[in-house]
Amino acid sequence: MFIQGLANFIDDFLGGLMLISYALIVGSLIWAGWILRIWDRSAAGNGAPEPVVAVCVRLLKGGAITLAAMQGTKLLIKGMLLAATLGDFPLEAYFGTVQFIAGLLRLVLSCGFIYLAGRLSASPYDRSAWNTAAFLTVPLVISGAWLVHGVGRFEHREQLMLMTVIHQLAAAVWFGGVAQLLFLWHSRRAEQAAHKFWPLAITRFGWLGAASVLLLVSTGLPLAVEYIGSLDGLFGTGYGSLVATKVALMGGALYFAYRNHKAGKEWKKRGASADLTGKVPYFIEAETFVLVSVLFVAATLSSQPPSVDIKDTTATVSEVAYMFSPRLPKVSSPTHEQLLAGEAGRVAVVDKVPSVAATEWSDYNHNISGIFLTGMCLVAMLSYTGRFRWARYWPVGFIGLSIFLFFRSDAETWPLGPIGFWESTFGNGEVFQHRIATLLAFLLGVLELRARTRPDAHRLRYMFPVLSAFGGILLLTHSHAEFELKSEYLIQSTHTAMGLLAVVVASGRWLELRLATAPVSSQGAAGRFDTGQVAGFLSILAMFVIGNFLMFYREPLY
Repeated sequence: MFIQGLANFIDDFLGGLMLISYALIVGSLIWAGWILRIWDRSAAGNGAPEPVVAVCVRLLKGGAITLAAMQGTKLLIKGMLLAATLGDFPLEAYFGTVQFIAGLLRLVLSCGFIYLAGRLSASPYDRSAWNTAAFLTVPLVISGAWLVHGVGRFEHREQLMLMTVIHQLAAAVWFGGVAQLLFLWHSRRAEQAAHKFWPLAITRFGWLGAASVLLLVSTGLPLAVEYIGSLDGLFGTGYGSLVATKVALMGGALYFAYRNHKAGKEWKKRGASADLTGKVPYFIEAETFVLVSVLFVAATLSSQPPSVDIKDTTATVSEVAYMFSPRLPKVSSPTHEQLLAGEAGRVAVVDKVPSVAATEWSDYNHNISGIFLTGMCLVAMLSYTGRFRWARYWPVGFIGLSIFLFFRSDAETWPLGPIGFWESTFGNGEVFQHRIATLLAFLLGVLELRARTRPDAHRLRYMFPVLSAFGGILLLTHSHAEFELKSEYLIQSTHTAMGLLAVVVASGRWLELRLATAPVSSQGAAGRFDTGQVAGFLSILAMFVIGNFLMFYREPLY
């Protein structure tokens, strides 16, 4: 099927968007009850004023609309994939699957939330609407039990389904609360009430966030033990490595949460805190970058086989470590004719026996890309000294890298190979993602170059962290094949590590830009480097490590 590759990619990407919209609905309702205390309407009560409740309702409505759209699209794409695979569409059988019924239930429930959010927009204290929304949340949460790995297990089935649902609920409370904080902060200019409620929201969310993290850990640990089972399973499979990545990202999010909670405690103790309005909003923005990545990783996990089910194809820790060990980069490539002569077809899924030329071609591509990136980062580091003005042109390297990738990423396709551009782009998910990565590299170069050399290009500065975060998510959701072989996982292990570092690149650069606009008094003691500059340098350092991974990369095709 011509668009099967595109459909596969969209299906994976929709999973992340659905988790985000689910979290916005569930998190907004918990936020309304715990933080805004909408039921406390007494004269001496601590309930939030109406404009603040209205802000919460807008985000709730946005989450419901997004979930309905994403769930409907996913059901459609699942049907398309089924028809493409079988050559026919088994309508009755598809409608009878547990996944279709649970997905359809979520679609109907999300439409109900849209209706209730409309009522609450007109009357934010409509008690009946809030109670009905809380009632609908129960089946919305429970329906998730039939969309997870646990439903397919023979042992501890009910316990696994229950723990996964609680795990998702805790994640929704955390992310939904952070999103509400972010929305509240950006509403302060239009709503003075939002500005006044800000310190109270920070202090109240501190304890709710801590409780959700505790619940995440207490349910995530037994799930990891059940599905991973061993150290090799943790580092030697796609499922295990994504769990490890998720833990690392959550560690970063917890750091930002700790800084926010600390500022809230200071405000509660002294009645004032410069960081509460000077740094905390930007820490929350960075935390959002990280948590969005966590949710996309969680969505990708649902399409990966658990480690305990693929013991025969699990890589050992030493094999994974070998992929990251330094070596001399390969700086010579086989010719295109040599590659095609020995390559049975890199886009084939099964029984592929890659040639030596294919391995060397891939090594060369990765190693040269690594040299590009490492060189750019060294120049970027020089720019932080303030002594080399020419160093600010380092993003030019991205443009050169994109041209290199366009010609070399997929040798079987246009412009070098016989497969046409559109046929290869939309007919194979891997090629499609490579095309996006190439376009991203080009855009990063052009936009960041203008942002760093044109004083009037203020808005363009934020495109670099946004595109970096998108690239990181792309790498974290990137899969080389539907069937996980050991060699395919070893490739994926490097992509996953680079995806994690890309999120660090995005968060660090975002913080650098945002903290540069913060009031001087909130920057703390004047020094050679402030918090923003340190974050910016860490961003470049993370990109430098990505460059090293690529420079030492070796294709494990066998």
